[in-house]
Amino acid sequence: MDFTFTEEQQAVVEAAKAVFADVAPDGVPSPALTPGCVAEDFDRALWPKLAAADLLGLLIGPEHGGVDLDPIALCLVLRESAKVLARVPLLEHSAATATVRAHGAAELRQRILPRAAHGELVLTVAANGRTGHDPAELAVTAHRDGGTWTLDGLQTGVPWAHNADLVLVPAHIPDGHTVVALVPRDTAGLTIGEQFSTSGERLGELRLEDIRLGPDDVIEAEGAWDRLRDLLTTGTCALALGLGEGVLGMTSDYTSKREQFGHPVATFQAVAVQTADRYIDLRAMEVTLWQAAWRISTGADSALPTAGDVAVAKIWASDGVRRVVQTAQHLHGGFGADTDYPLHRYHAWAKQLELSLGPAAAHEEALGDLLAAHALS
Repeated sequence: MDFTFTEEQQAVVEAAKAVFADVAPDGVPSPALTPGCVAEDFDRALWPKLAAADLLGLLIGPEHGGVDLDPIALCLVLRESAKVLARVPLLEHSAATATVRAHGAAELRQRILPRAAHGELVLTVAANGRTGHDPAELAVTAHRDGGTWTLDGLQTGVPWAHNADLVLVPAHIPDGHTVVALVPRDTAGLTIGEQFSTSGERLGELRLEDIRLGPDDVIEAEGAWDRLRDLLTTGTCALALGLGEGVLGMTSDYTSKREQFGHPVATFQAVAVQTADRYIDLRAMEVTLWQAAWRISTGADSALPTAGDVAVAKIWASDGVRRVVQTAQHLHGGFGADTDYPLHRYHAWAKQLELSLGPAAAHEEALGDLLAAHALS
């Protein structure tokens, strides 16, 4: 496999580093000390900077003001964002725009994509279903009567639901297929309850009661939801990788300065072995991430569907990021629990990412089903 990134992808990384350079991981109250959400909104000051750097239009075509790159480029940017715990809906927004671009009607693309590329319109996705453990597409039903769609159901744990302008909601129709509806936040019949993530962010419980939408507001293309879910999951793996790399860097820096018995603790064999194991975890997370992102970007054929590579990446991301932050806490000692030090924030984010869109066990089960259904030669 060739891991060389294109010049355009490398340029995107440099742009992302410049935008995220001034982001402070402790820019909001600590989730350990805050009973509710750490902030009512995402980082609105950062959002226009992302737009100015063309990072909100990565997956949007130039005809709509985007830069026409691929999910690999998006994952590179997400990786950088997680190193500083950037509080923006970059993953959900970008994945939603990719879905609109690939499957939306011409009128919908023209109405949504230019404004999304410039940050004037914020999109998110409801991908957790009723409980976070059941398929999201089964949580909402959709019926069409002439040119009008009607939606009813419940979606929980929707990131940035209180602040996004549009929510992409998967729904099942009577024939068993899945459609993706674009629901404005102020739509009649939509109520948004307040929930909180492990990282202290504000989530939304969406209750849809007799929601009415026009034909252009519902994407009926076969496989649109599957591809959107795969992109969201792969982006979550990129976030986990960036967070893990940031945490390992913090740990290396701390253990190289912290001394016991007159020597830096980084020189002790037990410390070196643990950090080496976590480095191996990160490299496994990286290689499986790029395999999944490459499959999504190219549509290349393989013995297993793309969902198989996505499942492998999420297994490694979930288990790997958990091990990285646990080792970091151990090697930092009591200092790692100090709420004036940012490590506990990374730990909270890691737990959220570990379980987002399914823990390792759920993806191991999905991978087993795919292996059973597709004979490997």
